[in-house]
Amino acid sequence: MSMPPLDSLPAAAPAPGDAPRASRPPSPHPPPAARPLSAARPTSLTRLTRLAVTLLPLLLLGAWAALDRRAVGDGVARLGDADPRWLPAGLLFTLLGWVVAACVRQGALPERLPPGLLLASQLAAGAANHVLPASIGAHAVTLRFLRGRGIPLARATASLTLYSLVKPVARIPVLIVFLVAVGDGLRFGPLAPDRWTLVLAAGSAVLGLTTVALLLTAVRPLRRPVADFLRTALTDVRILHTRPSRVLALWGGSAVAPVLQGSTVAAVGFSLGLPLSWAQVVFALLIASTAVGAVPAPGGIGPVDAAMVFTMVSLGAPTGLSTATVIGYRVLTVWIPLLPGTLILSALVHRKVL
Repeated sequence: MSMPPLDSLPAAAPAPGDAPRASRPPSPHPPPAARPLSAARPTSLTRLTRLAVTLLPLLLLGAWAALDRRAVGDGVARLGDADPRWLPAGLLFTLLGWVVAACVRQGALPERLPPGLLLASQLAAGAANHVLPASIGAHAVTLRFLRGRGIPLARATASLTLYSLVKPVARIPVLIVFLVAVGDGLRFGPLAPDRWTLVLAAGSAVLGLTTVALLLTAVRPLRRPVADFLRTALTDVRILHTRPSRVLALWGGSAVAPVLQGSTVAAVGFSLGLPLSWAQVVFALLIASTAVGAVPAPGGIGPVDAAMVFTMVSLGAPTGLSTATVIGYRVLTVWIPLLPGTLILSALVHRKVL
């Protein structure tokens, strides 16, 4: 007896109460494959690294505040006893200084940058500048910002170099103008550098140039990057100086910046009763930053402060008032903007702008 084929057998009847099932068409998208653990780990590590980098500026701010709490407390106490009518003027000059710094940065680059992000990057750079010496922090933040805007590395580096070179050069005519303005009441004896100081400065310059020449001669891999950098820098300088807006932003902003800083010092000094004129206070800042501005201290704090006190005392101000003015100036321009600047730096890092 032969068995009937299987496909000829009747299908099983559905049980009572069961609804007939409609056939589903095959899905055009295949089910997602299971994500391996090795792919999830880098993502978690990236998020952890980004969080650490975001919180790093705040941690550095807290450490610095703990180490320098005595100076901050003294400065805040002195500002608390000052005439409050002058302090808003000092804050205004500080804000204008950030705007001018952003203008100078734009003037050193042919490409147009977004104004809002450029100003925010300068606030963040100001916070980083008070952590690392010789403006390394500010230049690092600006370099990351420019690279994030699509600026090539050679052009971004050339822009930073041009910014650093133009600022001291533009300060010279401003210094001469204020030197003429306060020349009658100036005693050059205490301010004039002695022979050994001039010899040390000249020797340091010669040593630096000699070191660079020896490195380029001995290390061949450095020659091509340096040649590309010089070629890009010279090309950008030529392009920038054919645009009046860039020339005004670069050179005009570099000349105005120290005057705004000196005006902030003057506003703090007037609130404390400093017996100097506005021109004398601005000249004190100019001569101090020119004399010891190259010393690698974070934000110039330390050498420039001592030089400002020394210059104001040479102009006839009492030592106590000169010291109180400089401390109040640092609180107004460093400690008060440092918290918002650090928060902006963390926000820019978190949003991958830097």
